[in-house]
Amino acid sequence: MTVWRPPSGIRVKALGLHWRNDALLVMDVLDDAGNLKGVRPLGGTVEFGETWQVTLVREFKEELDIDVQITGAPMVFENIFTHEGSVGHEVLFLADVAFPKGAFEGQKELIFAEDSGELCRASWWTLDDLKAQNIPLYPDGLMDALAKR
Repeated sequence: MTVWRPPSGIRVKALGLHWRNDALLVMDVLDDAGNLKGVRPLGGTVEFGETWQVTLVREFKEELDIDVQITGAPMVFENIFTHEGSVGHEVLFLADVAFPKGAFEGQKELIFAEDSGELCRASWWTLDDLKAQNIPLYPDGLMDALAKR
């Protein structure tokens, strides 16, 4: 398992909100011991010269080998957080994305590799199930924003 720490600088990220009925596709966020700390939508860091839209499409192609379509305007969050004692700072663009018809149909979870080669797990969760199991949805404030939509 790779130990991850936030970089010392502001990162811009693009994350995709993919829904299957009322369940959102999210990836596990783990602590250093490998325990589930919370979940967040899939996506990644905007590269220099890249728009958030290009990043979002690229990240899903790299992680899940699919072409997504952005289907809505972004929500924008500024996220200042602490992970394992290190402070991180992000500006995030989160937008609804559609998968190609039939993509991952019947699958409850997806295993994919990050750029580092580390395997990650993503699965579909309803907001109610996340609340009931007391699993945080990152970034902070996303749960409330989605509940108001």
